[in-house]
Amino acid sequence: MFSPWGFGHADGKQGCFPNPQAGCLRYDGNNFMTSNTNDGVKLQDDGETLRILGVRELSATNANSLRDLARAALAETQRNIEIDLSLTAQVDSCGLGTLIALHKTALARNGALRLLNPTPSVQQILELTRMHRLFEIVEK
Repeated sequence: MFSPWGFGHADGKQGCFPNPQAGCLRYDGNNFMTSNTNDGVKLQDDGETLRILGVRELSATNANSLRDLARAALAETQRNIEIDLSLTAQVDSCGLGTLIALHKTALARNGALRLLNPTPSVQQILELTRMHRLFEIVEK
């Protein structure tokens, strides 16, 4: 039986599952983790929400693969995307483009993109570009 993400197995099987958009995905029984340029990124299924954790950078080096990874991981029942930015040191224009693309993906599902705990430097970029008006920003 395949997982709701379309890769790996939902039967708790651990291992590495190939994914064309994201490279190799490791499943630890609870989370999928990437082993490509988004190393350390974890995806969590939280009902109607896909939560993305461990994003250290959102730039030209990893923005497209993170976008593709998130889109591939979205289950049919998931409407919302949450990205924890508490570890994110840098966001560039490619990273902002990925946030906009994921915002549009969530809107198409009648959901929302939420940015959790952005670091001060990321918050500054969001404010300078006025994107803090577009995205829901949550400080926990």
